[in-house]
Amino acid sequence: MNAVIGFFAGRVRVEEKLLLEAYSRRGVEVVRFAERGMTLRLDQLASESEWGRVDVFHDRSLAFGTSAPLLEALEAHGVRCCNRASVVALCGDKFRTSLALAQASVPQPETYWCTSAQEALNILDEKLGYPAVLKPVIGSWGRLVARLDTRAAAEAVLEDREVLGSFHHRTHYLQRLIDKPGRDLRVFVVGDEPIAAIYRESEHWLTNTARGATATSCPVAGEVGELALRAARAVGGGILAVDLVEDPVRGLLVLEVNHSGEFRNSIAPSGVDIPGRMVDHVLGIAWNRAQCDAPVEVPA
Repeated sequence: MNAVIGFFAGRVRVEEKLLLEAYSRRGVEVVRFAERGMTLRLDQLASESEWGRVDVFHDRSLAFGTSAPLLEALEAHGVRCCNRASVVALCGDKFRTSLALAQASVPQPETYWCTSAQEALNILDEKLGYPAVLKPVIGSWGRLVARLDTRAAAEAVLEDREVLGSFHHRTHYLQRLIDKPGRDLRVFVVGDEPIAAIYRESEHWLTNTARGATATSCPVAGEVGELALRAARAVGGGILAVDLVEDPVRGLLVLEVNHSGEFRNSIAPSGVDIPGRMVDHVLGIAWNRAQCDAPVEVPA
């Protein structure tokens, strides 16, 4: 089968280069799209000449506000997407991710969502205590994630969010701070299989590799892989990076599920060809489409 893959990435990071190289090694035609310059007609559903021939649309965009509606429009036009629009919409919004995990009984830190700074302070005073964590509902790389050590710090940060932020920052997503052992875990789930895992170790309380954390090998078998798979299934599955944290009392908890996670620092420690596994999954979707679209011969 000669698959054609639509590849959506405005900013080409190391990860996207590795994925494009993996497609090239397999002799697959890739049509690249960027956030700027995309046009879709919405008042009628008809194939567009450029992307209508695409077998699967592989989303690697960092622009959540663009990619989520684009994927939804493409699926309405009959284009298969990985990840699916519903998965991206869930993973790109921590509020919706928390609800999906709760509905699937996946363990996560104690989390609250408040519609005013005063309500947030009440939750901190009466439920979570200090320190606690304030996160933007939409965001990545640990940006605007704040550790609130005292009520005074909470008052200052919450006021800044309400006065200086966008409407996204005027609702407040609060979590209990987990006393983790200087690390968290990232697990890569592709399709229905946890394929690799790393520890992200740092002296800072934030353990994102984008902020300098060190990646080391982590066994993916057993509870780590099983919990990551449960989380991936809770949001609809696909190609996902699940972040876990070790709570000293409750054990492993799910922090986030990422739909376009970075993996450059995870290949060597895990020993897994992560981009290759991702590409093979997308090609599997294309192969299934080809089988479904093939004409059925009816005996005379």
